Amino acid sequence: MQENKKAQEALDITDFDTSVDPARDFYTYANGGWIKKNPLPPEFSRFGTFDKLADDNNGMLRTLVEELAGNHQDKNNLAGKMGIFYTTGMNEDVLNDKTAQVLTQIRKDLVTLTNIQELPTVLATLHKKGVSAFYGFFGSPDSKNAEMVLPHLAQSGLGLPEQDYYTSNEKRSLEIREEYTRHIQKVFILAGYDEKTALDFSQQVMQIEIMLAEASMTRLERRDPHKTYHKLSPMALKELSPSFDWDEYFKAVGLPQPGDTIVMQPDFIRAMDKVLKVKPVKEVKIYLEWQLLRYSCSFLSTDFVDVNFEFYGKFLSGTETLKPRWKRVLSATNEALGEALGKLYVEKYFPPHAKTRMLTLVENLKAALALRISDLEWMSEKTKAYALEKLDTIRVKIGYPDQWRDFSGLEIDKDHYLLNVMRAHAFEFDYMVSKINKPVDREEWFMPPQTVNAYYSPNLNEICFPAGILQPPFFYADADDALNYGAIGMVIGHEMTHGFDDQGRHYDKHGNLVNWWTDEDAERFKERAQVLVDQFNKYEVAEEVFANGELTLGENIADLGGLNVSLTAYKNANSNEALQKVTGGFTGLQRFFLAYAHVWAQNIRPQEVLRRVKEDVHSPGDLRVNGPLPNMKEFHDAFEIKEGDAMFLPNEKRADIW
Repeated sequence: MQENKKAQEALDITDFDTSVDPARDFYTYANGGWIKKNPLPPEFSRFGTFDKLADDNNGMLRTLVEELAGNHQDKNNLAGKMGIFYTTGMNEDVLNDKTAQVLTQIRKDLVTLTNIQELPTVLATLHKKGVSAFYGFFGSPDSKNAEMVLPHLAQSGLGLPEQDYYTSNEKRSLEIREEYTRHIQKVFILAGYDEKTALDFSQQVMQIEIMLAEASMTRLERRDPHKTYHKLSPMALKELSPSFDWDEYFKAVGLPQPGDTIVMQPDFIRAMDKVLKVKPVKEVKIYLEWQLLRYSCSFLSTDFVDVNFEFYGKFLSGTETLKPRWKRVLSATNEALGEALGKLYVEKYFPPHAKTRMLTLVENLKAALALRISDLEWMSEKTKAYALEKLDTIRVKIGYPDQWRDFSGLEIDKDHYLLNVMRAHAFEFDYMVSKINKPVDREEWFMPPQTVNAYYSPNLNEICFPAGILQPPFFYADADDALNYGAIGMVIGHEMTHGFDDQGRHYDKHGNLVNWWTDEDAERFKERAQVLVDQFNKYEVAEEVFANGELTLGENIADLGGLNVSLTAYKNANSNEALQKVTGGFTGLQRFFLAYAHVWAQNIRPQEVLRRVKEDVHSPGDLRVNGPLPNMKEFHDAFEIKEGDAMFLPNEKRADIW
């Protein structure tokens, strides 16, 4: 009786809007009450159940960090490092008083730049500190030999988050370019330049960024892993960009023998080379100073923080107010010392039995996906056999790592917040460089345990579910199977399906970019995926603005696949009687779909909708519900969806992939 009561309470009827017909708009039916109860806080551009859980989680982390800040200020131990880092970020008076002094200190590396030959050393210094000028440099598994970490170069160094904002003549893109130019000028003025000089600087920065943007890959192009794989020898890299001394750069970052490098966007590196040829060194220097200032704004005095928020928060996303300082500083602390903080988080907040139940769910989901693959009518036995091998090989990480990172080499001091942020980046950068040209460490985690998220890595063929996401509304320790399979079960299935989406399917069981499909099966996959692309392209997300079915295809495949796999696992784990048993006024099947829908409840600002349509590979929250569900017969049956209903989709028009 007590278990049934907890199961009822886990699904809150006040989160629904029962005035809406579920056959017309299931998203609003399942979430309308929650949406009304949770209006957009002024500091958020989007606030959903995901965001609310992350925000609540921050409250728990704040308790841990503020206790450290109050009791530990010895920079020679880990607790002291975390305490001092947080304390320097919270001391607004020091930030306001010492900004001019710190700006002088961090600019000193640029002063030495008098000719292009000196650029590699300066750029290496900036990259170590976290300033991604011109390009990004990082170590990652070689996609065609996933056992080894190789150096990678990727397009970077642009202040606007999407190439289209630089190149499109759409009204919104034109407005963004104009406002961004003004923003650059404002920051240069704060940095000590007069208005005319700052205006000249802003125009020179824009000229360089536009040159780089025009050679950039779009987000859609970057979704094709074959387009972003170009392994170049040291000689070939020099030929690609002869104006830049790569030997000097690699030596300066601590990798004197880099070997082959994966250049993800060769055209971008060529464009950088052109910039170095046609632009005088003084303009390159201005561009570098802008990248340094842009990166530093959030960690300087209040006037820098406010100007930065005016553009990136208010203008681009529509956010009304800046987040409280403690949230911003906590975020930076989390980034700098995530796994160290995660160890404390797990000890205090993560119950061991949650990991045990998750392991059971994962095994059930794996078995369900194996069953679904085996039953696919459109796939040949040869491809099925390899798909099953890949599924069986997927590694699973739950909760927290078995081995914790060593932060003893990280230097933190009481002098200034920005300097501590840069020290933390340099520590992480050196750690990254130390892994290059060595075997991949498959025990390493790429999200700290407190993260409210999950991931699938194609190069590692692994799924990871940190402790942070193993809470309601995703995971219920005491609720019925319907809710757990509908929520966290779907998340598990979603991440597994990423191994077989339009990107993940290109990687084999070892994480290598290898074609294991027959040509006929690959064509049949593309045909079925196109059905989903066409469906989402028809959804209007704002006036005359439509969803991008190609950009969001991977996530849409994973949503639909995750639902199908989790539903299969739920049905396998329960009798038909249990599926139809009414709890809290709903059958088990209905509770499954309601739990799924609740995960995506949200309020969002109009500007943020427009931004995400351009930049986000995920569909908007309402489409993550109303998009995949019409493709499922069980959903039609559970809520008696019939022809003529908005949520109805005839069988021949449904997407059916995994």
